[in-house]
Amino acid sequence: MDALGTLLTPSTNSWWRGDTIYQIYPRSFADGNGDGTGDLRGVRQRLPYLKELGINAIWYTPWYESPLADGGYDVANYRRIDPAFGDLAEAEALIQDALALGIRTIVDVVPNHVSAAHRWFQQALAAEPGSPERARFWFHPGLGENGDQPPTHWPNNFAGPTWTRLTNADGTPGEWYLHLFDPEQPDLNWSHPEVVQEHEDILRFWFDRGVAGIRIDSAALLVKDPALPEIPENPGPGEHPNTDRDELHTIYRGWRRVAEEYRDRAPLGGRALIGEIWLPDAERFAAYLRPDEMHTAFNFDFMTRQWKAEELRASIDLMRDAHAPIGAPCTWVLSNHDVTRVVTRYGREDSSFEFLKKRRGIPTDLALGTRRARAAALLTAALPGSLYIWQGDELGLPEVEDLPDEERQDPMFHRSNGVDPGRDGCRVPLPWSGQEPPFGFEPEGSTAPTWLSQPADWNTYTVEAQRKDPGSMLNLYRRMLEFRERDAALGDGPFRWLTAADHAGFGPEVLAFARADGFISVTNFSGEPFALPERAQLLLSSSPLEGGLLPADTTAWLRLTQHPSRTN
Repeated sequence: MDALGTLLTPSTNSWWRGDTIYQIYPRSFADGNGDGTGDLRGVRQRLPYLKELGINAIWYTPWYESPLADGGYDVANYRRIDPAFGDLAEAEALIQDALALGIRTIVDVVPNHVSAAHRWFQQALAAEPGSPERARFWFHPGLGENGDQPPTHWPNNFAGPTWTRLTNADGTPGEWYLHLFDPEQPDLNWSHPEVVQEHEDILRFWFDRGVAGIRIDSAALLVKDPALPEIPENPGPGEHPNTDRDELHTIYRGWRRVAEEYRDRAPLGGRALIGEIWLPDAERFAAYLRPDEMHTAFNFDFMTRQWKAEELRASIDLMRDAHAPIGAPCTWVLSNHDVTRVVTRYGREDSSFEFLKKRRGIPTDLALGTRRARAAALLTAALPGSLYIWQGDELGLPEVEDLPDEERQDPMFHRSNGVDPGRDGCRVPLPWSGQEPPFGFEPEGSTAPTWLSQPADWNTYTVEAQRKDPGSMLNLYRRMLEFRERDAALGDGPFRWLTAADHAGFGPEVLAFARADGFISVTNFSGEPFALPERAQLLLSSSPLEGGLLPADTTAWLRLTQHPSRTN
């Protein structure tokens, strides 16, 4: 194991390469005005909590003016804040308040589509077929003798059809329009120069207000084949008619040029472009991270894998190998606003995640899931790259699976006729304090019901309760992030797998790796405890050691007490 101490951490001025980023869903984080819905005032009031937690940046899911047909991802106006959350002045103050605490802001941009309430789409509805107003979208005549068949049979991301037919002013059937998601989210035509220019202007609008990063929603879906072919059975690279089209790279090179305009003007480093890219092909994924395109992208492969050593090792290797040739940093995330919460998922027999497999009534062992989620948190935070935390994961919140059907708002639930439980279960408002709902989510004295019901037994999950418990998930996260912030071995930098040749206990059911300065992370996936290296100091563990041994489903952070001086 002597070679472990020779690793080095390179210096970098690019914050997105190693920062810890906290995802906020504004409706569910904190309610500042007492109406039962989270808002920007509530976030401003809770900024000290986030500073104390140890995060470096906040990513906000859409806070823009929206009918909220899809939780804000149906944007009506990018230059206004939805009144449910506040106004533009409140957003600008929040950005500056966070900067004063050393916390950057990342906002969501949703370029694939807009809301049906967006002025462009309303203009298109009022215009004639073939008009300039309709050219910004995908309006098309139907197939068949009477045009009553949709132009394609592409699948919808929310279930159901991808085309909706309009009715003309005289009551006759009209054209169809494309929506890869909901009918309330018409897809934009990215071959139109006004669409390109508008989005570059949106980037500048928010960069001018001190935003440090843009998270790009559904980043691989923007461009469509204008011939509208059906999807081949096995499309080759670049052959899919609505996903991962080669023309996308020209769009993102334009966005990168906009970000570079601000490279030397950011209060806390350069501006970053962060892609949401769901692609199975690692090489195609990495192409979006070339030096003139995005800075980084979400690593969904890791998040969706089983809690098994071989699965996670394969995912880590896959992502690191894909990123290495282009020098881009990896990102690591365990869950987000779309995915079943990690403590619930890891307590299931099948701990992977796929949207098509999401169903109600799947048994879970929350005690096991929580133990594994604690181990996963340390494992993930020790990997090289940036770390994303979904709000509430630091509290160990479970998925709320018994929400009443009448409360559920997710279009995935409604468009599948309730077969898919939807994503509301991971979006339930956070518990802050007290013994009963709303658990401090609203100001004291407020009586408005929260927009989604909180479980009555969440009193043990509150921030207030967990602060008092040294062994809580919250205190584990705080210690973990404190180490990550102060220890040069963590964040971006070198990485090397350790094996049984380094230590007898590091067999195939153990994930062990070295970072810089003798730092080691060890996760035990086997059913048996084992002895850690004798000359290693224990820094932190996700569960207590048992008789000096590392138990199952536990991660330990270690530092070699003796190792060679680091070298260049």
